[in-house]
Amino acid sequence: MNKPIGVIDSGVGGLTVVHELMRQLPKEQLIYLGDTLRCPYGPRSADEIRTFTWEMVDFLLTKNIKMLVIACNTATAYTLGELQEKLSIPVVGVILPGARAAIKSTKNNHVGIIGTEGTIRSNAYTQALQTIKSDIVTYPLACPTFVPMVEKGILSGQLAERTVEEALLPLKINNEMDTLILGCTHYPLLKDVIQESIGSHVTLISSSEETARETSAILEMNQLLNDVEEQFSHQFYTTGDVEAFTSLTKRIFDSSVDNLKTVSIEKAII
Repeated sequence: MNKPIGVIDSGVGGLTVVHELMRQLPKEQLIYLGDTLRCPYGPRSADEIRTFTWEMVDFLLTKNIKMLVIACNTATAYTLGELQEKLSIPVVGVILPGARAAIKSTKNNHVGIIGTEGTIRSNAYTQALQTIKSDIVTYPLACPTFVPMVEKGILSGQLAERTVEEALLPLKINNEMDTLILGCTHYPLLKDVIQESIGSHVTLISSSEETARETSAILEMNQLLNDVEEQFSHQFYTTGDVEAFTSLTKRIFDSSVDNLKTVSIEKAII
């Protein structure tokens, strides 16, 4: 079916998922919306997260998308079930794919989870992990300093190293984990710094690859795959600063993206 796949995130982190979707599904057109103006979502209330997520979804529905990928762990935690119930198109989030990847990885059933305050507060990863494998021991930790740092483009160097080291300290005390879920799509952009801090004995799990695989499987199951070779351009939208968005896309894709526009998605309050 020659319709685009919609991808939403609270900021630029979801571009790590887009990158993987492009690699695994080269015939599919993607439309990405990052709500950088109101990022981060992690400290916000559940009602705000739901409102902002629906505003993003409503915008993408005007683009006639055939499937929605929630490339934001916080939005997935609070809205996935609701969106799957109310939308007529398939919807996939990033939490269950990440949980499955962690279970494949762990040798001792001790799994750490880092994410935003909202994601950790929701307990979504622990529930997903223990639903699949009940004897999994989890170590959840909120890292609220990571997303603002990534959105500013600080991905390496002394400030990044110091910030990550301080944030991860609670996980390094008497911890048996052999696997750590990067429970926010911004965090893979700090992967090297996180790995250095947490140690090479811990395997880092990003949900991007698994989410792309699940997207592919759902499209195939629903006979929605685009099987026609055609010329198209991916579309990128941000609610915030184009310049900041562009500088980060260069780091993720090794080039700046075309078709980038700023949009306003906030609903007028009457």
